[in-house]
Amino acid sequence: MGLAKTEIFSDQQNEIASFAKVFGHPARVAILQHIFKIDTCVCGDLVSEIGLAQPTISQHLKELKHLGLIKGSVEGTSVCYCIDLDKWLNMKEILNQFLNQDTLKQGDWC
Repeated sequence: MGLAKTEIFSDQQNEIASFAKVFGHPARVAILQHIFKIDTCVCGDLVSEIGLAQPTISQHLKELKHLGLIKGSVEGTSVCYCIDLDKWLNMKEILNQFLNQDTLKQGDWC
């Protein structure tokens, strides 16, 4: 299998691809939706809420945290996660610029 050769692409292109990858799994989308819905940090109820095994949930949380969309804090023996609002807003700005490229183009497309 070939290498992705991500180094030949701009930082912004790689960042957009990372956002797309994190949204590419419905479990991660469900986790983000749940955190937004409860509007507070979430600790242990993700397993029952999402319906996946704890190790699977942990792996998805790790991906979201690696990208910076969530942050965690230790409370007792558990880690509580919440949305990193600064990173979320930054991601929205980057994706909006990318997705709104069509509004800048005038005339025929082909």
